[in-house]
Amino acid sequence: MKKRRMLFFALLSLIGLGSLGLANGLNLNSLGTRALSMGGAFVGLADDFSAIFWNPAGMSQFNKRYLGFYGTDIIPSGSYLLQIPTTEGLLTAVDAKTQTKHYLSGLLAYYQPINENLVAGIGVYVPSGLGSVWDGDDFANLSNHITYQWESKIGLVTVSPGISYKINDMVSVGAAININYGTFSLKRWAGNVEEFDLGQYDLSLNGWGIGATAGILVKATEKLSLGATIRLPSRIKFSGDVSLSNINLLPGFSESTQAETVSPHLTFPLWLAGGVAFRPLPKLTLTGDLQWTQWSILDQVELMFIDSSWNAFMTQSGENIMHLDWKSALQIRFGAEYMLKDNLALRGGYYYDPTPQPDTTMNFLLPTFSFNVFTLGLGYSLNGLVIDLGFEYLAGSGRDIPYAKWAIDPAYTHAEPGAYDMSIVVPNISISYKF
Repeated sequence: MKKRRMLFFALLSLIGLGSLGLANGLNLNSLGTRALSMGGAFVGLADDFSAIFWNPAGMSQFNKRYLGFYGTDIIPSGSYLLQIPTTEGLLTAVDAKTQTKHYLSGLLAYYQPINENLVAGIGVYVPSGLGSVWDGDDFANLSNHITYQWESKIGLVTVSPGISYKINDMVSVGAAININYGTFSLKRWAGNVEEFDLGQYDLSLNGWGIGATAGILVKATEKLSLGATIRLPSRIKFSGDVSLSNINLLPGFSESTQAETVSPHLTFPLWLAGGVAFRPLPKLTLTGDLQWTQWSILDQVELMFIDSSWNAFMTQSGENIMHLDWKSALQIRFGAEYMLKDNLALRGGYYYDPTPQPDTTMNFLLPTFSFNVFTLGLGYSLNGLVIDLGFEYLAGSGRDIPYAKWAIDPAYTHAEPGAYDMSIVVPNISISYKF
């Protein structure tokens, strides 16, 4: 088997801090049950408490104080199979499934009308977050037959104060400042360096960054509205500690050298979206969105170590820089809402989400997939109180990195060969009140 480059997965997993989650290259691009249930095609509508995320211009539609909460449980299910060709046939080195984990996410937002044209609001939400937990016994063949922990957990919390102004009955604009706080933890086998097994790798990082979102909403007619949103890139400076349980085995490192401070920089990519909402019937609303993310900005991740010995060691090994080679991606989304009664709504939607990650950087700690996504939901309202229930199912297209290609093609040096599969279920609920 080709010699593994030390800390490959640790470096590759850092991409999650700039692009996490479950869809669109790991983004959680469906916040708010009503929006999610309509396939996340909400930029041209943006008329509930999730507007701060989808299109801040939509806040101008609120003529009362408005409080809303959205909660969701992200439940991924993945598998990884590595079979190595031998003279006696295929040797199964890894046959693993992710442990069942629940990743909670949500949105809390409040809006306050200032006058008939100006509305202020603030939202606290989790736009990104996911992780994976594997049974270390399943990967013992890759780690000198020793069981290590293999897991990743990523999260991003954003605080967004914003305002929206209604220019006239047709056009509204809005903007929000995004204060981002990110965390990332990773545990895995560190790899071999010559005859040394570096043992358990443990990484823990957090950091802050500032971004902005701006939008416009145009109500062309009573039946037709159009919207556009731009979320500007946000550069985050992370800092934290990394440790290798057996680093003292290396020349120049003592037993007390167990942890080191690391400081990577990552840029959250530009996000552009355009949407339309059309009401062909009084009880029926149809929506459609195009959402583009500039994932190509994530071409590499660099780790900077404070200690000169660590920095020299990582630089010499070539693992201080990781080339990701992600590609920008376009989502196509559709949704519908039908009012069964004046206070009861039925919703459904679909979107296609292509992976930005090429085969040449595919790995099993944070794999990404192209998803076909199906959504549905119900909404009930009574005297200003609205309760929405929703469900999202993401069916991932399996990916296969042939071992033979990985073994001979230099372009696949940073990939992990094997067969990958992933599906995700996302039950969710929203409760909101206008007063």
